[in-house]
Amino acid sequence: MTGAPVQNAATTSTNDVTVYTATLVIPITAPPILGGAVAVRGGKIVHVGERAWVTESLAEQGVVAREVHHDGILMPGLVNAHSHLQYTGMAAVGQRQYNGFEDWAEAFNRDYVLPHDWYADAMAGAQSLLRAGTTSVADIVTDPTAIPVLHESGLHGITYWEVMSWTNEDWQERGRQLIVEELDRIPTTPGAGLSPHAPYSLDAIPLLDIPDIVRQRGLRTHLHLGEAAFEGERDGSGVDGEPWQMVKLESFRAMRSAGFGMSATEFVDQLGVLGPDCHVAHGVYMTASDRALLRKRGTSVALCPRSNEVIGLDAPPVAEYLVEGSPIAIGTDSLSSSPSLDLMHDVATLVEVARSQGYRGDDLHERILSAATLGGAHALGLDLGPDRTGYLAVGARADLAFFDVPVVSVADGIVALAEAGAGRASATMIGGELVWAADTTELEVSRG
Repeated sequence: MTGAPVQNAATTSTNDVTVYTATLVIPITAPPILGGAVAVRGGKIVHVGERAWVTESLAEQGVVAREVHHDGILMPGLVNAHSHLQYTGMAAVGQRQYNGFEDWAEAFNRDYVLPHDWYADAMAGAQSLLRAGTTSVADIVTDPTAIPVLHESGLHGITYWEVMSWTNEDWQERGRQLIVEELDRIPTTPGAGLSPHAPYSLDAIPLLDIPDIVRQRGLRTHLHLGEAAFEGERDGSGVDGEPWQMVKLESFRAMRSAGFGMSATEFVDQLGVLGPDCHVAHGVYMTASDRALLRKRGTSVALCPRSNEVIGLDAPPVAEYLVEGSPIAIGTDSLSSSPSLDLMHDVATLVEVARSQGYRGDDLHERILSAATLGGAHALGLDLGPDRTGYLAVGARADLAFFDVPVVSVADGIVALAEAGAGRASATMIGGELVWAADTTELEVSRG
């Protein structure tokens, strides 16, 4: 690695300013900068721009700054918008190829019931994210021991407690209280939420209640939607021609059994699940009208193309999402359905899929990189407020990722990062603190 931006934390106070320079800086919300710089103080970004302008501006203010240079690309930390870190120990399942959702689910369930150290596995997954340049994650957990992992690993994001397999009767009798208790166990730093697993794994009343539970607390929801083919629309008018919304059946599966052709997206929308405080994962089996519903409700979708490929599903309609202007993010899913937790592998896969689906815009690489950063932050509600992240701008949290990608020009650097950035992360910073570097040798720091 050339020039990893490593510094001695013991010599850095909250009032010190460090200027991180790179061959190419990609702010996401501003044009890329050759010879760019990002100045950091107290865990926040205080300047972004060309190196000369940043250093001169600081000098004019009487600020003596450290400078650390990286020969490569500096960008916001990646935001993994869908993962299950506790399944990191189930990597053997994700290394196979399956013939569809049911085939994969059988293999998953066989491994899931075996003894696992969910805490250790989740912590190992968190470290894998850090080594890949990821600074925030939407992590879905099913075991209480995995709950504190984000808090303890230093990652930002949200820990979502997954809710599934509740019938209406059991939910009203004891489920709701149990889930509220589990939610209250999640540390609010960095964030907490609930994940109703999917429309087909819960009856209607839990799906009605869960959004209210989190909204009353100002929290968020996240669910799998459009991942399995049976969630898509089908022909069928149901019972006596009545609109499905008017027939009081207990679940999505019951609706389908009664002959209604509505999609899973329509179903959860009718129950009030969707909204700007909710994001969904996968979004593979969705029609244009389903995707329009997501846009109308302000709901982002986290695309997980490598997971879909392993399970044997279709590729997500990324070209359509891009053309229609849908808010998209990117997730790795877990090692139980994906070869790695390196989000840049999914970035490269989405670029390839979009091209194969006919997307010809010159902005493809930049838009997919934006989905992996700002798009993920937006999906998790992390793009606004005092701790905003996902882009490099004054006042944002100093969540930074450095990549050893050669830069000849702005355009070539962005293409190289999007298509071949996997495995090239060289250092990761969260809130201005170095949390991982490929080269742990302290660099000589120049003072302005």
